[in-house]
Amino acid sequence: MVDYKSIIKRNPNKRFGKPCVRDTRIAVFDVLGWLAAGMTYAEILEDFPELNNNDIKACLAYAADREHKLQHAS
Repeated sequence: MVDYKSIIKRNPNKRFGKPCVRDTRIAVFDVLGWLAAGMTYAEILEDFPELNNNDIKACLAYAADREHKLQHAS
């Protein structure tokens, strides 16, 4: 699994503090939504050239880790 902690960042001045990819305004939620809508990695990278494959994988890893933490918190 990709180490998302060096890629996914929170900045209270961007996107209301939502987790985003590096210093972009692209939120993890955006990337997950595009994947859920059926976009391929290639389509996302074509539309958003500031991203790379590892950024997309980092969003997935972040979501997986968050889900894991939520399951263990209950």
